[in-house]
Amino acid sequence: MTQPIAALIYDFDKTLCTKDMQEYGFIPSLNMSSAAFWDEVREMTNREEMDGILAYMYKMIKKAEEKNIPITRQTFCRLGGGVEFFDGVLSWFERIAEFGRALGVQVEHYIISSGIKEIIEGTEIAKHFKKIYACEFMYDELGKICWPKYAINYTAKTQFLFRINKGVLTIDSQSADQLNRYTPEDERRVPFRNMIYIGDGLTDVPCMKLVKSNGGQSIAVFDPKKGPASASSLLKADRVNYIVPADYSPGSRLEDVVHAIVRKIQAESEMLSYQRHEEENLLHIAQAHASDPAEG
Repeated sequence: MTQPIAALIYDFDKTLCTKDMQEYGFIPSLNMSSAAFWDEVREMTNREEMDGILAYMYKMIKKAEEKNIPITRQTFCRLGGGVEFFDGVLSWFERIAEFGRALGVQVEHYIISSGIKEIIEGTEIAKHFKKIYACEFMYDELGKICWPKYAINYTAKTQFLFRINKGVLTIDSQSADQLNRYTPEDERRVPFRNMIYIGDGLTDVPCMKLVKSNGGQSIAVFDPKKGPASASSLLKADRVNYIVPADYSPGSRLEDVVHAIVRKIQAESEMLSYQRHEEENLLHIAQAHASDPAEG
């Protein structure tokens, strides 16, 4: 039996970390409040009828220029060191991977975020992800930002689910053909039924719904200090399978739910393997009878 792959796919801001990643170090360096920065982003988004993700990326650059704060890839990576995570996150990834190994399931972790990739890469948890998909800047020969490289809004997030599904993880000129080419579901590297999407809010809805509609499991997490109001609305609207506190500690409700889903993935994979084996046996028997002139 081929070992099944379970893909755990996470949003980042307010899912793994406690607030938007820009609020830990970047915005305070501007001597601005988080509310003031995001108000300016919303005002620009509305005034220019602009994509909100491109608006916040633009504001980051312009505000840093106004304050004479140089931004390089290394600047963002250093900011990643100040990101604070919910309880249990630091040990979560290896614990879940070990749980899967004990069952014969290969667990992989992915990020799909509208935050800044370079900041995520600077965090102590970055090493646990097979792939990080997030907004990213392009830098010139001096290391300064010269253009947005990727701007990933809530609908653009869904393309990366298909990349994980088909195993086409690299973004390059050849991957578009691979991604759009028809591939039977059973030949895809990670079937949607083997996906677990974990997010916190409305920006995750397209991914949550896509995973859930295709047989996977979607989980909405909420800050234990703030309560489940926003997550509850996602459950009522049939966007997710579960809502749980963003507590990744051993023995938490989230861990219990993910353990149950991984066990389900293992059981379904074993069942499908046996079914294919029986179908092959029946085919061999039918072919043997058809080729034997004495039968009939």
